[in-house]
Amino acid sequence: MYTPFKVGDTRIETERLLLRGWEDTRQDAEDLYAYAQLEIVGRPAGWKYHASVEESRKILRMFVEEDDCFAVVSKETGKVIGSLGLHEPKAMDADDPRRGLEVGYVLNPDYWGKGMMTEAVRAVIDWVFHNTDAEVLFCGHFTFNDRSRRVIEKCGFTYLKNCVCVSEQLGETFDEKMYILTKNA
Repeated sequence: MYTPFKVGDTRIETERLLLRGWEDTRQDAEDLYAYAQLEIVGRPAGWKYHASVEESRKILRMFVEEDDCFAVVSKETGKVIGSLGLHEPKAMDADDPRRGLEVGYVLNPDYWGKGMMTEAVRAVIDWVFHNTDAEVLFCGHFTFNDRSRRVIEKCGFTYLKNCVCVSEQLGETFDEKMYILTKNA
């Protein structure tokens, strides 16, 4: 069962990061475009890289409207360096009575290998299990995306099942591994 989630005015701080709602500003659009224009970022997440700042601005407006995705901000630079969303879980069985969310994330490659996304995901896990009625979280990665797999494993998720994901944006089908984390694990 899906636990509806809205970022609203939620702010989560870690040692190096601030997670906040996206803002419909030129700066957030430019920061988003800085990493969303790269195929090495978009394809492993299942979406087409952004062709312009204007395209990023349209996506940014969707983030603001849907309000289920945090902007991940570096405290050091003040720039948005990634996003972390909490969505309806596609891997949850329809008859599962637990309430749940699916975690999805992307990070600017300039920050890869520094533990930033692991830090962000851990903070969101803690926040979700203490501030919502979610009992279970899901997270997945395409089988070729080892960086995402490592974040998932470091955050305590355990393997659940294999899935197939169709990316309409890319016109491709990907093998995906799904993981689960329960509140009292």
